[in-house]
Amino acid sequence: MKLRGTLGGLNLLLEPGDTASGVSHALASRAELLGSNVTIEIQGDTDPAALETALGAIRAAGGTLGRVRAPRVTVPSAPGDDGSARTVILPHGVRAGFRGEYRGSVVVLGDVNPGAEIVAGGDVIVMGALRGVVHAGYGGNADAIVWARPIASAQIRIGDAVARAPEGSSLSNMRRLDGHEGAEQARLQDGVIVIDAHR
Repeated sequence: MKLRGTLGGLNLLLEPGDTASGVSHALASRAELLGSNVTIEIQGDTDPAALETALGAIRAAGGTLGRVRAPRVTVPSAPGDDGSARTVILPHGVRAGFRGEYRGSVVVLGDVNPGAEIVAGGDVIVMGALRGVVHAGYGGNADAIVWARPIASAQIRIGDAVARAPEGSSLSNMRRLDGHEGAEQARLQDGVIVIDAHR
């Protein structure tokens, strides 16, 4: 991880070897710097938990996320590849009709729109709104999460569990209205999908 000042604020570079704990430790001593406009650059196969930790540290410091930049070339899992569960970064939102299947985690730098579907063996992290269908932890990974800003899908799956909204609504309508419009995280708890505000 590298942090450097720019004319417009700060630039935070996340690298493939960065972990959530390493990013948390490194940013804890620089919290006062994160209270500005921060651009995050993702390099290579970055751990989604490291990205999530960086986002949390920026929010906690009162900073503003300017942009998230990722490599323009992504490598989706395909039949016949080496079987590795790499993290795939989609450098844009996905529209209706899109269907992607990935062995590892997926980070979407935009919205997942209604009619789109993402299936991942690991976590699904959406930097925008999640309105399409996602299945994190495909294959029975009960530790997978879904993270979005917000989760407003008619259906999400984690491992073998499914959460569906009532007909004609979304999962965001199923929770109490507390005025929270930020990030939300869905996870499995005792076999049931639970969605919490993630600050």
